[in-house]
Parts: sequence; C-alpha cells; structure tokens
Amino acid sequence: MTTAIIFGANGQDGHYLNALLTGMGMDVLGVSRSGEWLHTDIADFQAVEQLVATHRPNFIFDLAANSTTRHDAVLENNATIGTGTFNLLEAVYRHSRHTKVFLSGSGLQFENKGLPVKETNAFHASSPYAVSRIQSVYAGRYYRSLGLRVYFGYFYNHESPRRPAHHLTRRIAAAACQIAAGSTEVLTIGDVDVQKEWTFAGDVVKAALILTMQDEIFEANLGSGLAYSIANWLDACFSLKGLQWQNHVVSPPGFQPEYRILVSNPDLIHSLGWRPEVTFQMLAKMMTDAA
Repeated sequence: MTTAIIFGANGQDGHYLNALLTGMGMDVLGVSRSGEWLHTDIADFQAVEQLVATHRPNFIFDLAANSTTRHDAVLENNATIGTGTFNLLEAVYRHSRHTKVFLSGSGLQFENKGLPVKETNAFHASSPYAVSRIQSVYAGRYYRSLGLRVYFGYFYNHESPRRPAHHLTRRIAAAACQIAAGSTEVLTIGDVDVQKEWTFAGDVVKAALILTMQDEIFEANLGSGLAYSIANWLDACFSLKGLQWQNHVVSPPGFQPEYRILVSNPDLIHSLGWRPEVTFQMLAKMMTDAA
C-alpha cells in the first residue's frame, strides 16, 4: 500500500490533504503538535528520524509552520521551518531515499514588484518567516543534489472554512452573518484595496499532489494567478446577506500593508494539468454558509 506522512496535519491544508490521500486509498499518518494526530515536534530530530525510519513512506508532505511574518515568531519560524526541513531531509537521506518529499514554500519569500511572481524571481528576506522559507529551499536543493526527490510548492493566499476564527476571511464571513442577524458590530480592516489570491485550500493540496507525482518540475507556484482585493471579498460575503459592506467597515488612518498586490504566475503548475475548481464566488459562499 502507498503510504504518506503529513507534518502539520492539523492545519487547513493538512485537513484537505489527508482527505484527498485517504480517499485515494493511501495509508496516511498525520503528525502535528496539536489536534487528534500523532504529537511530534518536527524540530526534534530524533523523533522525526524514528518516524521516517519506522514507516519509510512513499510520500512526506511538510505543511508545518506558523504562517506569520511577525518578528516575535522568529525563533518558532526557525525551529519549525528551518531546522524542521533539515531534520526531515536528513532522516529521509539516512533511512528512506525512495521517499518523495514535498515542502511548502510561500509567495512571501520572493521579491515582489507588483507583477505576477515567477518561481525564478529573486528571494527577498523581508521577514523572519521569509528567511526561514528561503533557508528551507536551499536545504531542499542541497539534498536534491544528493539524489533525493524534493519538491517545493510555493503557496499564495488560499482559504477554506478551516481557517482559524481570527483570520481575516473568516472574520469577514462571520461578520456578514452576524450583522444580517442583527449585530451592530463594525469591522476594522487595514486596507481594503490590497489584492491577493483567494484560492480554495482543497484545490491547492491537489496541486501539491500533482507536483509530486512527476519528476520533471520540482519547484512550482501553487496558485490561481487571479488577484482579488479585500474589498472584493467583503462585497462577495456581504452581498450574499443582502448587505453593503461599506456601512459596516472602517479603516484606521495611516495603515501600511505589507504589499499592495501578491499574485503568482502559475504557468508551471498549469502545464502539469492543474487548475483550481472552486471560484472566488464559490469560495465566498462556502465560507459564508459555514459561518
């Protein structure tokens, strides 16, 4: 039987990937520091080595990370992403060289000039998170030079009802429902003109699997290439409840966003036959219904 280990199984991506792989008949071991999974810290080499040596899986998917660019997460980013990558790849190198390893990257680690980001764009150490992601890629390329099949899927903004309640998309969807039910709350949002991708997480993990199923392309953007503003998301969610978001949202003066637009060039992953199935409007309805 084909086997897979998912590190970071408790997150939204891990949830949808586990469902996808088990639906295909794979034997999946979910690993996380929380939730109803095997509790293992990817920053602990002995624990990771024991898992890899014991199971010698066909696939490993590393989705473990706290996806924040805040400086106060610098040590956690380094431990989970930086050290975690080395631990995983060294364990595979020592005990299971047939294993295909998928490592998650981020569009935030690239230089962003407001144009669709290509995989060949220069890296930009703009935050502790980006620094750890960049280190992870160089580690993966090194182990690939030793013969391991190491894949990087660069994630852009992707959403689902599995997002934490504090996340912006969840907050907006929930507020639309609550205001429609009579709440007088007002949402504070930094800059509603910021544009990014709003791909469904369940589609993105399908792209990750497709990437690891071939041996020609090893690094690819896993994005739709379609940019929408936060204002577009507000309109999509609030209009489903017959509301105008402009009556319920304020923006603090002087707010400076991390970027004005972050969107991928997805030509490589599209060349492998992947396209997202859930549209922007479908995603908004999915998350608003769930709220």
